[in-house]
Amino acid sequence: MKTCKKTSKSCTEFYQRNHLKKIFDDSLDSLEEECGIFGIYSPHNIDTFSLAQFGMFALQHRGQEAAGVSVLKDSVIKTYKSTGLVLDVFKQIEEIEDFQGNAAIGHTRYTTAGGGSSKNIQPLYAVNYFGKPHFSIAHNGNVIETDQLKEELIKEGLPFLATSDTEVILRSIQKYSDLTVQEAIQKGLKEIRGAYSVLLLTKNSLAAFRDPNGIRPLSIGKIGDDTYVFSSETCALDAVGAEFLRDVEPGEIVVADENGLHSYSLEQASKNRICAFEYIYFARPDSTIQGTDIYDLRVQSGRKLFEQSPVEADVVIGVPDSGVPSAIGFSEASGIPFEPILVKNRYMSRSFIVPSQEMRERIVNLKLNPIANKIKGKRLVILDDSIVRGTTSKLLVKILKEAGAKEIHFRSASPPIIAPCFLGIDMPTKKDLISANMTPEELVNYLGVDSLDFLSVPNLIEILGSTNHCFGCFTEKYPVERTTQKDEFYQKKIEY
Repeated sequence: MKTCKKTSKSCTEFYQRNHLKKIFDDSLDSLEEECGIFGIYSPHNIDTFSLAQFGMFALQHRGQEAAGVSVLKDSVIKTYKSTGLVLDVFKQIEEIEDFQGNAAIGHTRYTTAGGGSSKNIQPLYAVNYFGKPHFSIAHNGNVIETDQLKEELIKEGLPFLATSDTEVILRSIQKYSDLTVQEAIQKGLKEIRGAYSVLLLTKNSLAAFRDPNGIRPLSIGKIGDDTYVFSSETCALDAVGAEFLRDVEPGEIVVADENGLHSYSLEQASKNRICAFEYIYFARPDSTIQGTDIYDLRVQSGRKLFEQSPVEADVVIGVPDSGVPSAIGFSEASGIPFEPILVKNRYMSRSFIVPSQEMRERIVNLKLNPIANKIKGKRLVILDDSIVRGTTSKLLVKILKEAGAKEIHFRSASPPIIAPCFLGIDMPTKKDLISANMTPEELVNYLGVDSLDFLSVPNLIEILGSTNHCFGCFTEKYPVERTTQKDEFYQKKIEY
């Protein structure tokens, strides 16, 4: 059997992993978040094992491919990581006592750059001259155009063991590891561009920092008098009983150590350009991002959609889970009753092998199944968080028609997605984004609906309350510009 040049895996295995992943992704037509990060620091030993587990579990929605944790105990960093869901990974840890210390960082992963190799599972760590872990890093986001910097670091003798963009951050900081942690971060990040919210665990501190645009979220909480918690979302602070303090600011470095919390600057020009899609889709509805309650914002999006496109109908339904709040908002604004009549199977995975188109279509029935007697003869308004490739939306419309729907009016709680994201979201290339390739009229015909509308960008800005966000996937204007070919990143993204 032939083997692939870049790996020892057989070509058959290489094909299956890529092909079956694409089949499943195309069938479910979803976007995937980049990662979730969670960290905790205390000047004394605490139950870091349980707290890291609880916090990472609360962030499981941000990545389901792999998870890992690094714990600081007696000035020694120990790491465990593996493929699988958070609880599956923690079950594999046999010596729980080794993962009880005074600080920890954790990571839930969905591949965005560097491929699915186990070497890319985070946290990644750097070792000192004695071969002991010197510090460990967990990263949410994606940094860009790192090839030249990586070559320079290799020439300076810094080892690269993985293929992810996170390791470029790691080695860039490692280059200055003889300095204080904040100085090493300041100097190491000078040439790094893109989106990054990062936790860095050292032998005596935990540092948290965001890129100068603040594209990915990162919040700070506190337990008691001297234990600090850092998380991609506030829902994980709630999970460990932490009081929310504030967000890490764009371009800020926050260091927790035995003397408390300290703030420094990356010493780069900063502005707030957090990803708008965090609010629309990725964040859990019980989270708050930069003072905005996610649930309330999604309800407002549904109200705005009714203002944009009023329609007469019998029932409003939402695609679970993130489409439900906007459906509730649409119902409140229109007076049309909301019914939770799409049932979601919460145990979907990528493990189905589905060689035929007919069977691929049935996957949607496995994920979402309507209560038919609530639909037959009814005029429906269906709210979803977004339309990406359009495949799931089209199949869902087909299912609703087969259940007897009289009319179907489709509303998207996000603007049309017309451009790919290179700042930390796993998104198709532009040729696969249906709104980038069809007119509204063509989309109506393709989906087979009676009407269709998307939340407008001006209305999204209004409910967000500011233009200080990244709207790149809706406008093709990004806070960080690339100099390379726009689709090059996606051509290289998945390597096995």
